[in-house]
Amino acid sequence: MPTILVTGANRGLGLEFVRQFGADGWRVHACCRDPQQAAELGRMARSLPDVRVHRLSVSDGTSVADLAADLAGEPIDILLNNAGTYGLRGFAEGGMADQSFGSMDYAAWEHAFAVNTMAPLRMMEALVDNVAASAQKKMFVISSSMGSIGQPPGGHLAYGSTKAAVNFVASTLAQDLRSRGITVMSLHPGWVQTDMGGSMASLKPTQSVAGLKQVMEAASLATSGRFVDYNGRQVAW
Repeated sequence: MPTILVTGANRGLGLEFVRQFGADGWRVHACCRDPQQAAELGRMARSLPDVRVHRLSVSDGTSVADLAADLAGEPIDILLNNAGTYGLRGFAEGGMADQSFGSMDYAAWEHAFAVNTMAPLRMMEALVDNVAASAQKKMFVISSSMGSIGQPPGGHLAYGSTKAAVNFVASTLAQDLRSRGITVMSLHPGWVQTDMGGSMASLKPTQSVAGLKQVMEAASLATSGRFVDYNGRQVAW
């Protein structure tokens, strides 16, 4: 039975990843900050026997270390760094919260770096042996085209800069971990109807995750280091 670990699994894309991989017969380690408050994830875990819920705060080193200790020796085919934050007020209905020059909340920006950039590296360091021991040996980061330096959207400095930085992390680890047979890629899910994306977004979580699953299944050392969207198209760095 293949195994996937998903961070930020209590809502949005993370919850849909749990649903689709669980339905496909995967063992799923679904991680979130407060399992007691994750009612829908709890219901899903009760209906899908191979879904296991873990308490995890990705920006807390002790929490990550505790999870790694709990999973010591268990192969993990896919490590999916999905947890993320927009950094300020999040997306407002019908538009995005301001992150433009002159309007920055620097404390929130630091927190966004802790969650969006530093946490994925922390997770990959903590669980690299689990991934290396698996059959598929894959690590992914949910990024965003808003982190593209080649095609910057303008504004959104906090969120975009953290995603550009995590793309660098993923690209670097693709080289550093190649000798261990580990594939590392950044993924752009598209503009999705989640708490972060808002109701005006063009994609439903089911559509985005279905496409991303195909990309993840096709990923190999030959594609390691790439930044691609849910349709498998490369995104400009």
